[in-house]
Amino acid sequence: MDTPLPPAEELALIDRELARLDARRMYLLTRREWLVRLLWQQAPAVAPAVAPAFPPVTPGGPPSTGPSAQNVLLTLGAVLLAVAALAFTLVSWGSLGIGGRSAVLALLTAAALAAPAALLRRGLRSTAESVAGVALLLTVLDAYALHAVGLPGTDGGVYAAGAAAVLAGLWAGYGLALPGLRLPLPAAVAAAQLPLPLAAAVTGAGPLAGGWALLATAALDAALATAVSRRAVRLPAGAAGALLAALALSTGLALSLGAPGAAGPAGLLAAGALLGVAVAWREPRAWAAAVAGGLAGVAAVGALVPAGPVSGWAVAVRVAVAPALLVAVPRAGRLPQPVRRGLLCAGAAVSALGVLVAVPVVAGALLPGLGALREVWAATTPRPAGGGQGIPYVVTLLLAAGALASPAGVLPRREARTAAAVCAGAALFVAPVVAGLPVAAVLAAQLAVTAAAGAGALRATGRDAAFTAAGCAAAGALYVSLTALDGRLATFAAFGLLGAGAALGAAYGPALRPVRAGGAVCAVGFATATAVALGALAGLAVPWRAVAVLLVPALVVGLAPRLGPVRVPAELAAATAGGLAVLLAAGDRPVLALVLALGGVLCAGAAVRRERRALGWAAGALFVAASWVRLGASGVTAPEAYTLPVSALALAVGLVRRRRDPAASSWAAYGPGLAATLLPSLVAVWGDAYWPRPLLLGLAALALTLGGAHRGLRAPLLLGGATLAAVAVHELAPYVVQVVGALPRWLPPALAGLLLLLVGATYEKRLREARRLREAIGRLR
Repeated sequence: MDTPLPPAEELALIDRELARLDARRMYLLTRREWLVRLLWQQAPAVAPAVAPAFPPVTPGGPPSTGPSAQNVLLTLGAVLLAVAALAFTLVSWGSLGIGGRSAVLALLTAAALAAPAALLRRGLRSTAESVAGVALLLTVLDAYALHAVGLPGTDGGVYAAGAAAVLAGLWAGYGLALPGLRLPLPAAVAAAQLPLPLAAAVTGAGPLAGGWALLATAALDAALATAVSRRAVRLPAGAAGALLAALALSTGLALSLGAPGAAGPAGLLAAGALLGVAVAWREPRAWAAAVAGGLAGVAAVGALVPAGPVSGWAVAVRVAVAPALLVAVPRAGRLPQPVRRGLLCAGAAVSALGVLVAVPVVAGALLPGLGALREVWAATTPRPAGGGQGIPYVVTLLLAAGALASPAGVLPRREARTAAAVCAGAALFVAPVVAGLPVAAVLAAQLAVTAAAGAGALRATGRDAAFTAAGCAAAGALYVSLTALDGRLATFAAFGLLGAGAALGAAYGPALRPVRAGGAVCAVGFATATAVALGALAGLAVPWRAVAVLLVPALVVGLAPRLGPVRVPAELAAATAGGLAVLLAAGDRPVLALVLALGGVLCAGAAVRRERRALGWAAGALFVAASWVRLGASGVTAPEAYTLPVSALALAVGLVRRRRDPAASSWAAYGPGLAATLLPSLVAVWGDAYWPRPLLLGLAALALTLGGAHRGLRAPLLLGGATLAAVAVHELAPYVVQVVGALPRWLPPALAGLLLLLVGATYEKRLREARRLREAIGRLR
């Protein structure tokens, strides 16, 4: 046939078209099946005369699809055959002679083993898998029958171990002979797990021999997983090997903890370490095996230490292996990357575990020093715990610091240095305590460590390193400050040195600004603590110590322009010191009034500077609070004594505002100040039976009303008028009550009705007058 296309292109075109037609046919068949099912479900609602033009389908649903139904049938058939074979072996075995039994089992086993080959040649793979499963089960029954008839005197456990080994070999050979079957090889791997552990169990070997059996089996599994490329062998062998190796190493670890210094558990752990490294060497993806090997190697070294698991030196020896790993592994140039990575991870993990064990111990060694808080300056705090019990844990922290600081560490360089610095600082800080040095020597050593941490924070260039060192310095300073309360000399020495160091840190220009800010805050804090201590040393009562504390905010206010970048944190710390002064003076109201007034003076002095003008409000509030506290301490109960200072201050502020902004409303300028006195006084008038207060309040209200009307100010006019009306009502109320009591009872309702009629008749006129009044008030300022 003549075609415009070359034969190859035309052939490709025809293949694509046929594939498209096959896909379309499959879609149409699926659609037809769905429609048939739908029509059968709706069959009761269709008239009997309507006959569907499709083949009859059973009411139970559409026909089962081929593959799923085939798998179910094959599985069920295999299960039934297995049950039948088992029943035959257990129940009907006794009715046959020895020859008949052998012939029947041999014939069935041979037929079951040969059938999969023929089925695979015909493409019936699922059927072949099912028959192969039955065949494998028959081999197990053959082994059982052989023991029951041919070898009845053999020990059952020993025979089972040997039979498992033989069956594993037979199944492996059968799977290799028929590579199309997937079941025999995994079954062979599963059977291979039993011989050695089962033999160790039935022969009465101890736990150590059992561990060796498990580890040997795991080694065989590892060899299979790394040497065989078939997935059906690698996956089950790898999983089984990992499980058995974990059991073996757990056994060795438990034995080493139960019998410290024994060579047997150490040898088992060492063999497990070699196995893990070997697996990672052969399989690049199995770097976790190198991790397990490294951990097992560390445990093997620790098992040789003749000390219990709770011994500090046993922990230190185990952690000492971590730096060795982290230093030796990078220098071993021939190590594959997975092995290198796994061993480094193992070293880091051991270091981390050592830190977790050591931290609670060293923290507990620091707790007795806090006993100074129970009785300050009593000089009765117990001496630091000595005896050397905590020295191994200090060594552990130092070793962990060295391991974490190694250039080949697992953690990123920055995080590793941070962790190493924290571990080393903690070890050096607690070392004099666990060594049992005198209290003075401990204090001096801890001050030196704190100073070193602070210097590191000032000289660090990275934020993480600077913040870590600053945090360590702050924690050390806090602990030293608390423990120094045991004696007067120690208190002033610690507070003075730490405060001076913090001040120098705040003044160190090259340091990071947050670190300098923290130094300024600490300097103010230690100065405040020193002031309190000086007050206590002078024998001042607690409220009067607040006056000494105010010296610190006064110093900060005086030096504020020279503080530079640390001015704001220093001022915030000074404000906190002022709050402490208020708390100290709270028990004595006259002293509290003095402290509040002095605080107001300090705020007013700071508000003189343009950038701190907002502190003027704080100064006013403190002055008012001081006057109130003083009045309360003197027994003054008249509300005007409390409100007039507030009103005077508020009116002064409002007057200044009106001068700067003539357009400002009188309500905003004068309303708060006037209301602060008028409203409390008006409330007091209604409860006062004497005449001076109403008279004075009325005269003041009249003056405000006239002044507001004269100057066109809405707030004085309305507030004064309302107050004047309320005072007038208060004064006329007794007489009104007397008049109402003397009138007939029908007269008040009559007068009320007449008033309502009058208002109703002149409603429009009154409404216009109210509008004009509102407009007139609205024109006021």
